[in-house]
Amino acid sequence: MIVPPNTAKAILIGLCPRCGQGPLFHGYIAVQKHCPACGLDYSIFDPGDGPAVFGILIVGAIVCGLALWVEFTFQPPLWVHALLWVPLIVFLTAIFLRLSKSALLVLQYKHKAGEGRLD
Repeated sequence: MIVPPNTAKAILIGLCPRCGQGPLFHGYIAVQKHCPACGLDYSIFDPGDGPAVFGILIVGAIVCGLALWVEFTFQPPLWVHALLWVPLIVFLTAIFLRLSKSALLVLQYKHKAGEGRLD
């Protein structure tokens, strides 16, 4: 009998939602075809554009808030803004894209989400 892993651990580390042993990703954000440990077929999961949307909204809110605070507090030249925010946007986007994709895939398995079917 396969004991399901802790949901938060599976999301943060990118583990198989069924066994918690095999990796969910091949590379950084490319989803594997199946789990090498338990054989779970990952092709049944489809996060769609959800991870990108979550990333845009979360990273956008963080960076806009910080950029406004820096602008009104210090009033730096424009090149300072570019130097600060471009690397931060790239870094946060990479983090949130993987985490949100992992979260959507693991939660789809946990809640048995799938395509709608008509009888």
